[in-house]
Amino acid sequence: MVNMNVTMVDALIFDKDGTLFDYHATWSVALGDLIEDLSGGDAALTIRLADVMDFDLAAGQFRPTSPIIACTNREAAEVIAQALPGRDIDALEDHLEDFAAGAPLAPAVPLKPLLGDLRDLQLKLGVMTNDSDRGARANLRHAGVHDMFDMIVGFDSGYGAKPFPDPLLAMASHMGVAPGRSVMVGDSTHDLVAGRAAGMHTVAVLTGVADTAELAPHADIVLRDIGEIPAWLAA
Repeated sequence: MVNMNVTMVDALIFDKDGTLFDYHATWSVALGDLIEDLSGGDAALTIRLADVMDFDLAAGQFRPTSPIIACTNREAAEVIAQALPGRDIDALEDHLEDFAAGAPLAPAVPLKPLLGDLRDLQLKLGVMTNDSDRGARANLRHAGVHDMFDMIVGFDSGYGAKPFPDPLLAMASHMGVAPGRSVMVGDSTHDLVAGRAAGMHTVAVLTGVADTAELAPHADIVLRDIGEIPAWLAA
């Protein structure tokens, strides 16, 4: 565990799904609706869709091994298309983007007070997600926190996607902060590997699908949720 102090940090970059928003409470619920939508009520197709997405229909949630968890909308469309032969992948990607933009959201913690406290510490705040730029902005507007971030970047913003460090390095540059004085906060190894590769500190949270054993090797610290960040900074 690495103890930090706010004087050592200039910026926090958050993943979105599983970090700002609780993954199961948001996306496991939404995916059940998506599978129903795509299957049109066909029971056999429902099972095929759940199988390719590694979604547990009985439990109503993603399995930790699901290829959907940290991927982009394009990658998700390619996975789902395995169960929908003949479905145009471009059209399916557009459908997924529209679906994600309107998904019901379950914040991991009350976001406005937390982000307000972090901004009061003069920290730059950003979001880097493997969701689309449009979907990310729609979700954050719906949660009422869009304007609290200095920069919001989706996988299609032109900087690349996680686990590559490029989008994080671009964000640090645009926000005028050094990577070594920035923190990547996420719920998946994609987030943490990208953060480490960018030379940033890394904080893992347990509001996604991965557990402590999976995340700890890639993180300076594993927290229950982002609500514990202020205490960690002040340690």
